[in-house]
Amino acid sequence: MIDRRTAVAALAVGLAALGAGAAHAQEHQFKLHHFLGATSPAQTEMLQPWVDAVEEASGGKVSIEIFPNMTLGGRPPELISQVRDGVVDLVWTVNGYTPGLFPRTEVFELPTVYKNDPSATNMAMADLFESDLKEEYSGVEVMFLHVHAGQAIHMRDTEVRKPEDLNGKKMRIPTRTGAWVIEALGASPAAMPVPELPPALQKGVVDGAFIPWEIIPPLKIQEQTEYQIEGADETRFGNTTFQVSMNKARWDSLPEEVKQAFRTASEGDWPSKVGEIWRGVDDFGIKVAVDSGNTHIMLAEEETQAFEDAMRPVVDRWIEDVKGKGVDGAALVEKARAATEEHATR
Repeated sequence: MIDRRTAVAALAVGLAALGAGAAHAQEHQFKLHHFLGATSPAQTEMLQPWVDAVEEASGGKVSIEIFPNMTLGGRPPELISQVRDGVVDLVWTVNGYTPGLFPRTEVFELPTVYKNDPSATNMAMADLFESDLKEEYSGVEVMFLHVHAGQAIHMRDTEVRKPEDLNGKKMRIPTRTGAWVIEALGASPAAMPVPELPPALQKGVVDGAFIPWEIIPPLKIQEQTEYQIEGADETRFGNTTFQVSMNKARWDSLPEEVKQAFRTASEGDWPSKVGEIWRGVDDFGIKVAVDSGNTHIMLAEEETQAFEDAMRPVVDRWIEDVKGKGVDGAALVEKARAATEEHATR
């Protein structure tokens, strides 16, 4: 018969073994930092499902904790340096928050290159990553790239149906390609991270913004604007590129089976699913605005063409700009258009 002292000792050994097993089961722990809130669609609809998929594919060896709303410190433009320097393991960030750092990837932001199909664009970026984009991501291992549903026009109190309606207006945009679009349309760009937009609209610092519909609910943009404008067939005025990336040294230190768990969650049809996610939350966002009494304008085809004609020089400007970085921009524009068309879902 086992005495009480022996039983207690055995229990202690068992609990220690259980604790060691749990620690071993999640031996690879990561922090993922980003700039939006915990209830934003970016986290609930994209980042959390991706985290769950990585953890499941790893067989429980990986644990990823999400830190939203810059809770680990800094401002959104600092995210890429945080992950490169190893301050955090993983980030989700806007490429354009650090202008000029990812010039090749900008091709997918250009008006007339991006129109209205985020799934096709995401798959095209995946196709071109190794051959055309990868070299500008030094210091990180890219998990996946994506776009949102595209830049639409939000105005405080001005109805916009032609480029001239934007003359003299001050418009928020997060990227330099977006700034070029705004300038081509006769307005003045104001660069700022998206969390700073609501007070800027409220105080009249800006007259409007080029952002997708999805951001309307989390930032209550419907309360600061009256009009939401897009082109025919949901055509948008350029886009923004995003990345989910890991510190390169951390990635290189991982065993192959853990790397494979991240690949399994990030590759295949995941970029296409991300496009579907952003299209879905975009549709929800515009519904919130309309239900709140805002006016949703979808331009006629001839009105849309007037905007595209005005924005066309932006592509030429980008081609000339990246030439100085040793990039054949004209060829990359054609490759991006062809790859997007190959995956077209609309």
